[in-house]
Formats: sequence, structure tokens, C-alpha cells
Amino acid sequence: MGARAPSAPAGATPSAPGVLEEAQVRAMFDRIAGLYDRMNTVMTAGLHHQWRRRAADLAALAPGGRALDVATGTGDLALELAARVGPAGEVVGTDFSERMLALAREKAAGRAGAPVRFEPANALSLPYADAEFDAATVGFGARNFSDLRRGLGEMTRVVRPGGRVVVLEITTPRRPPLSSFFGLWFDRIVPALGRLADTQAYSYLPSSVRRFPGPEALAGIMWEGGLREIRWVLTAGGIIALHVGEVRRA
Repeated sequence: MGARAPSAPAGATPSAPGVLEEAQVRAMFDRIAGLYDRMNTVMTAGLHHQWRRRAADLAALAPGGRALDVATGTGDLALELAARVGPAGEVVGTDFSERMLALAREKAAGRAGAPVRFEPANALSLPYADAEFDAATVGFGARNFSDLRRGLGEMTRVVRPGGRVVVLEITTPRRPPLSSFFGLWFDRIVPALGRLADTQAYSYLPSSVRRFPGPEALAGIMWEGGLREIRWVLTAGGIIALHVGEVRRA
């Protein structure tokens, strides 16, 4: 879930599971864009919409506010943010997949008055000024940042002091029986479902989840990047983590 540009670490084999060149990942997300929403619904039993609503709530936006959604994919979280800021506010959704952005724009066009625009951007070098937004979010895309610290640092940079950064991500449960179910679901069932859409994409997903830091480690990275009042909540039995932190005040 999520569309953002990872690149292979130095010395990595581009074909290794979970490690792909940026161009490969861009092409992969362009390929699956048309099936992206349906696959998300199947894989999460439709609960991904509920998780995005919770992430938007954690952003604590007021009417008239400005928000940035990084790795926006087909725009669901950006549209949730738009509902929070209202017609007087503004939401920007960014992604590196042009096909995903095209679908996001189509989706937004069906919601008259939604104050959201979608544009291409690199999560590791956001083209926005310091403190430009009241909040920045990323839903199911942070695990795909080639440099997690840099990506979260960029999100922090563009949010005003006291504003919030929210990360919604899949996490690996550590305790049985859910850990056993998680392994079965992500190592076998998800790749099997992916064969109906794109084998590479849905084999990449379990690998990217397992490489991502756990909740405590992610909170530590957020702290190092200048966020404070960090907290997180686990839901869906510990499979989904929502983190929120406030940008450090001067």
C-alpha cells in the first residue's frame, strides 16, 4: 500500500525481494494503479478507509488549514484531510507515480469543492517552503522511502512549529497468534492475490513491511528529526500503527 520512490541501497542487488531501483518502483506503481484501490479493499477487508480517517483526525487540522499528504497514491488520505480543512483550506497530495496522481485527480473531481490539488514531488526533497503547512501525513508510504530519516525530516521541515506529522503504516506484530496469522497473510496470501494483478508489486509489499522499523524505533527516528509529543496507537490487532508528533517549537 502506498506509492513512493525507494532506491536500492549501495551494493544491493536490484532484483532482491523488497529492494528495487527507483525506476522499477515507479513503473510498478504505474502498472498497478488501476487495481490499487480494489486490492487495498480486498487485502484489508475495507478497513483502510477507517485507518485513513483516524490518521486525518490525528493531524488535528482546523477549518481553513493547510495540509500535505506525501505518497498520496490515489488520494484517499488527502481527501480525508480536505474534509477537515473545509472549502477555505488547502490540501496538497504528492506522489512520484503519474498514473496514481491521475486517478487521484479523477477521484477529487467527483467531490465538488474539495480543496485539494495533486502534483508530482520527491518525498526526499519536497518542493515547499519551511513551515508552509499545518500538518503533513503519509499513509502506507513511509516504508518505501529510500531514506526514512530524510523523508520524515522533509515532512517535518515543511510543517510549522506546533504542527503535526502523522505516519500511518503497517507494522509486524510480535506476539502469537496474530504474528502467525500475519506471516501467513503477508508471506503467502498477499503474494497469491498479487498474481492476479502484479506479482512483483505484491511480493515487494511483505518485504517492505518487514524492513520497516517497529513502533518504538519509528518514534525514535521521529524524535531525532525534531518531532516532540510523539505518541502512537496500534490497531487491527497490532498490524496497523498510527504515529503522530508535533514539530518542535523554537
